[in-house]
Amino acid sequence: MAAPPPSNTKGFGDDRYRGMIALLVDARRAASLSQNALATKLRRHQQFVSRYETGERRLDVVEYVDIARALGIDPAAVVGGVPPTSTG
Repeated sequence: MAAPPPSNTKGFGDDRYRGMIALLVDARRAASLSQNALATKLRRHQQFVSRYETGERRLDVVEYVDIARALGIDPAAVVGGVPPTSTG
């Protein structure tokens, strides 16, 4: 299996992206929802939830908004809290 990309690169390895995914996972668990229950709310397959939670699949903005709302999270507040990239 290939090593994951360094955490300072864009994409799955970006700490900011992984932080947002971790927030979604924590919110799902806090709501006592299984991956299957969340997938049902989203009208998706359980594998969709599993794949973005494990980093196998990257979410687009619309998917993120749908998931956040299904979990009772304000998507704009979370995105607004993402720190800027370091340019140095």
